[in-house]
Amino acid sequence: MEKFKEKVWLSTPTMHGDELKYMKEAFDTNWMSTSGENIAVIEEAFAKRIGCKYAVALATGTSALHLAMKIAGVKRGEYVFCSDMTFAATVNPVVYEGGIPVFIDSEYDTWNMDPVALEKAFELYPNTKIVVVVHLYGVPCKMDEIKAIAKKHGAFIVEDAAESLGATYKGVETGMLGDVGCISFNGNKIITGSSGGMLLTNSKEVADKVRKWSTQAREAAPWYQHEEIGYNYRMSNVIAGVVRGQIPYLDEHIAQKKVIYERYKEGFKDLPIQMNPFDERVCVPNYWLSCMVIDQEAMCKQVRSDHEALYSKEPGKTCPTEILEVLASYNAEGRPLWKPMHMQPKFAKQPFVTRFGNGRALTNAYMDGGLIGNDGLPMDIGSDIFSRGICLPSDNKMSLEDQNRVIEIVRSCFGK
Repeated sequence: MEKFKEKVWLSTPTMHGDELKYMKEAFDTNWMSTSGENIAVIEEAFAKRIGCKYAVALATGTSALHLAMKIAGVKRGEYVFCSDMTFAATVNPVVYEGGIPVFIDSEYDTWNMDPVALEKAFELYPNTKIVVVVHLYGVPCKMDEIKAIAKKHGAFIVEDAAESLGATYKGVETGMLGDVGCISFNGNKIITGSSGGMLLTNSKEVADKVRKWSTQAREAAPWYQHEEIGYNYRMSNVIAGVVRGQIPYLDEHIAQKKVIYERYKEGFKDLPIQMNPFDERVCVPNYWLSCMVIDQEAMCKQVRSDHEALYSKEPGKTCPTEILEVLASYNAEGRPLWKPMHMQPKFAKQPFVTRFGNGRALTNAYMDGGLIGNDGLPMDIGSDIFSRGICLPSDNKMSLEDQNRVIEIVRSCFGK
């Protein structure tokens, strides 16, 4: 099989032309700063679509998360419960404010925060008042269970919906399933501004605070008056023009991503793998990335350090390292799943909670699948998913022929 002539990417921006029109409009009218019509239009559009009263356009999704932590009231030295399997941008803003992340293990049904582990965390750290949840790869969390637990303990929910724009849980779009929500328009997201993000809220007071903090916390005075620390976090009207041009295509992009997911699912139906799961009775993902995990019995031996990975080939078996190497050799981009935060060197000393309790203190007989609990499942589910999973090429400009070849490449790693 020959290499792809053009690289097959994981996920790249898909532009349509309207983006340039609105960028040029910002240029022609000289509204090149952090105010202008494009910003006003997209704030109104997303508030209406997601079903909240206020949307504040910001420079990045991380900016939104940082200001969400300030709104939630993260205090220096206090614990904050965080989804464990995520990108570091979810957790870093907790540390910006001096909080101590406590990582909550994942569950197999959605790969998201495990409500059982969250309840255990409240038993261990009962004074915690903030929960940060992530909808991984566009699949919503078990929000009913998480919200009920948070409500019981009087905790505030920050919802990181950076990966899940357009996904729904029980008919409600992600982004306002918690107390405040954050979305992202980074270059690889379902729609993009090349950068940019938003904070979503139903509170005018919160929206006003976020607007103020994001413009260097300038007070309402004739001169530059500052009474608290602020940030240069407002979105540019030029970037907002790109987002404005993308908005009409959000549902189209989701539909294209769904087709990609379904093709992979059909193409791999006889392989010992599972696609990223969701409960179709309660949620509709946005299919941002199509991912898979290899069944444990079909895994060849694989060893990973912090920077390298090795594997030994076995007939009929494979592993993420092999599949990613083979895809790369054909000029196609895949990625490992997010490495759980509790496994990251930066956060190696932070608390980690599984459905059995303190994950850092757990001991049990070691088996090929990891530490096995009394329910027959690995005690550390996030690291198990990470060890066996990959993100497949999911670019919505990938042709049917290209995707069929990716499927063929993956199947060849299993000897099919």
